[in-house]
Amino acid sequence: MTRRRSADDPVSVVVAGGGTAGHIEPALAVADAVRILDPTARITALGTERGLERTLVPERGYTLELIPPVPLPRKVNRDLFSVPLRLRRSVRATRGILAAVRADVVIGFGGYVALPAYLAARGRMKGGSRVPVVIHEANASAGIANKVGARFAQRILAAVDGSGLDAEVVGIPVRGSLTGLDRAATRAQARHYFGLDPDAPTLLVFGGSQGARTINEAVANAAGALGAAGVGVLHAHGPKNAIAPVSPPGAPPYVSVGYLKRMDLAYAAADLVVCRSGAMTVAEISATGLPAVYVPLPHGNGEQRLNALPVVTAGGGILLDDADLTSDWVAATVPDLLADTARLAEMSRGARQVGHADAAAAVASAGLELARAFRDER
Repeated sequence: MTRRRSADDPVSVVVAGGGTAGHIEPALAVADAVRILDPTARITALGTERGLERTLVPERGYTLELIPPVPLPRKVNRDLFSVPLRLRRSVRATRGILAAVRADVVIGFGGYVALPAYLAARGRMKGGSRVPVVIHEANASAGIANKVGARFAQRILAAVDGSGLDAEVVGIPVRGSLTGLDRAATRAQARHYFGLDPDAPTLLVFGGSQGARTINEAVANAAGALGAAGVGVLHAHGPKNAIAPVSPPGAPPYVSVGYLKRMDLAYAAADLVVCRSGAMTVAEISATGLPAVYVPLPHGNGEQRLNALPVVTAGGGILLDDADLTSDWVAATVPDLLADTARLAEMSRGARQVGHADAAAAVASAGLELARAFRDER
């Protein structure tokens, strides 16, 4: 027999956003905000064996519960026909977790971890009741999981207008260490941490959590020109990739790493970034006021270009097609841009205009309010 919930029991919040950093980081930013708003809340993150959450969630101090992954193929193939069975298994496992942690609310961020969570929350748990759902859509074009979940979610929030969901626009949740980052005050510490030249104009390069071959090759092959121009580089090439940049003698360091765990210090060290334009990337860069060259992923449904457009329109970034990013473009453009401090300052102001510093708190508040309202009705 299940004990009746007491008003004094801690609120149990489940965040569902695994797979890539673009789903995990907003989930963890909201978890941080929940902790601030209600230090007694019990927070559980859902994930799978395949995702980066295996590392990122425990590092941030949260409990991680694993469920079977249910990737959704973009094309009609053999994998598509196995989805219903795999989904049922994942929903069953998720329902067990929601019951075990006595979930009061599920806050989902899309992707293949969120869909089983939405469906499990919708169904009745053994000895319990339906769990309310809050959805946050980070991309300019909503994904399949959030489109499905939105049919029965109690609250739907989004980063921007026009996502395809009937949602309240709140921006993208970004961790507090970034929304409050003073890049200028932290620059010396950040450059020392990465072994960069303390005084050289510095380029930050990354292509998402797994890296990006076009970006890696274009910048690494321009290492000689960047070094000759006195530009330092911090380049995260992805854990499964490798680059071989060759800088001239006496040039500022070209520091290459597989993955950046301290993104706050990476942003503080940089004067300019070359990167993809995933929703989370754009949100973090905008929040820190860092000028950027956005190179959207050339395939998919075009959401990366849409993600970057508001920042570019505000003057905070440059939009460059993947096919146009070459080592010649980097060599000809980046040193001149880094030397133009007035333009960089203008771009920084434009980027900050687009950021939403209170998005994480808005999503966390929606989740806590919904959890308490549903608990009162039980």
